[in-house]
Amino acid sequence: MDTLISKFSEVVGQTVTIKGWAYNVRSSGSIAFLQIRDGSGFTQAVIAKQGVDEASWNAAVETTLESSVAVTGVVAKHPKQEGVYELQATAVQLIGKAQEYPIGKKEHGPEFLLDNRHLWLRAPSQWAIQRVRNAIIYATYDWFRDHDFIKIDSPIFTPSACEGTTELFEVDYFEDRKAYLTQSGQLYLEAAIGSVGRCFDFGPVFRAEKSKTRRHLIEFWMMDAEAAFVDHEGNLQIQEQLVSFIVKRVLETCQQELKILERNTEPLTKVVAPFYRLTHAEAVKKLHELGSDIGEMDDLGADDETLLTQQYDKPIFIEKYPAAVKAFYMKRDPSDPTRVLNADLLAPEGYGEVIGGSQREDDYEALLARIREHNLPEAAFQWYLDTRKYGSVPHSGFGYGLERLVAWICGLHHVRETIPFPRLLNRLEP
Repeated sequence: MDTLISKFSEVVGQTVTIKGWAYNVRSSGSIAFLQIRDGSGFTQAVIAKQGVDEASWNAAVETTLESSVAVTGVVAKHPKQEGVYELQATAVQLIGKAQEYPIGKKEHGPEFLLDNRHLWLRAPSQWAIQRVRNAIIYATYDWFRDHDFIKIDSPIFTPSACEGTTELFEVDYFEDRKAYLTQSGQLYLEAAIGSVGRCFDFGPVFRAEKSKTRRHLIEFWMMDAEAAFVDHEGNLQIQEQLVSFIVKRVLETCQQELKILERNTEPLTKVVAPFYRLTHAEAVKKLHELGSDIGEMDDLGADDETLLTQQYDKPIFIEKYPAAVKAFYMKRDPSDPTRVLNADLLAPEGYGEVIGGSQREDDYEALLARIREHNLPEAAFQWYLDTRKYGSVPHSGFGYGLERLVAWICGLHHVRETIPFPRLLNRLEP
């Protein structure tokens, strides 16, 4: 019976076959040990020379690091480790014998590992990161489904940008028209709420920003959400509920992965709504006390976010930024028109911004004025303006960067490990 390593607890004492890769191999006289992973988990196959036929024994001793194998045997509880299972082998088949594997137990620099990303993905730490990423994605879908959002697929090619085109990849294809790879599906989701009320998208986005920081990629995955009849306050509540749910799900389902990553989970247990809130003005004042030279009307930089989030034990909303440093579509604060009804959600432990969101400007004339103030092409935004002409409603939305969420929850320093094949300013391969 074929099975997965993750199912071993259900088949103790039964004879099963697993298929996977040998990530560690050792033998001593008449016994061999193969450490095997099959994608679902890890186990040890114990092969006694007297317990298998000659072909199986030869296959076991010929197995090299990262060779693919099929091993049949009886599932048994590990004699010393609680909750761990191993395979007492009765047959071994060498499927694909690996050549000398280039990634060993010695220390390798990040450039070497990224050059060999196609192989580095096999490391237990990278396996764990991708499984946490997967858990975050599924948790996001589950939460939105349970809260009456539906998924809308926004386009990758766009004629305009949410926040200008200076940092977008231009595509030369549509004859005399310029097109760009999207940086966000937000504007299209705003159109969709007139049909479905609440929606989200989830897909790759692109930014041609010449940045080499630990928080930036040029291709990454973004989740954007929009909801009709939701104001600024309601928008923050949706975000904190979603993030709390995601972190809880990861803690419930990814304990093995977090252990492999040596992630201290204590800070994650504190990620429970409601989150802390500071206005931009309050954040600037606090940053000055912490030694920052940020200006009263400046956007927060990465260093400011790091400094600020080291002071708190769970996420912080920084709300009501100066309108001058934010996007044209954000609604002005009625109590102070120099500021907007927006918020960035900063993750604790120095991780900084993981979500950006706002209440959107729902008035046609006000939105048109903002487009003109930002010197954006009116023709390209005419369809977007139309959504304010036919039954416009108060609405809000936000977007999270998947890689930043993964980095924070996994406790990683750089986002380049959070995506299977990172695209950086100086990296297009593998």
